[in-house]
Amino acid sequence: MNNSEESTNVYEQLGFPDAEEMLVKAQLVAKIGEILRERGWSQQQAAKVLGLTQPKLSKMLRGQFRGVSEMKMMDCLLRLGRTVKIVVGPGTESTEDRIEVVAA
Repeated sequence: MNNSEESTNVYEQLGFPDAEEMLVKAQLVAKIGEILRERGWSQQQAAKVLGLTQPKLSKMLRGQFRGVSEMKMMDCLLRLGRTVKIVVGPGTESTEDRIEVVAA
């Protein structure tokens, strides 16, 4: 990214070395949280379905997701009946364009 461009990734703006990974995790967690709210599930109910403890789910939903892999988050979406697709395409110079979570 050159100096004239400004990142839309807040983790990058804050200087996190793993900013792209953190952004993807935040997007995955946002989708998980959205589905849980739509279903009206308690964290206890959701934790059982997702294979997590309630405290771990609570932390994850509050943005404390270090230690929870993207694979685990994708597994959560699968357990919630969602399809998870990973698309590999040509790269660009902009990191924002390389990884995207599409809510379906």
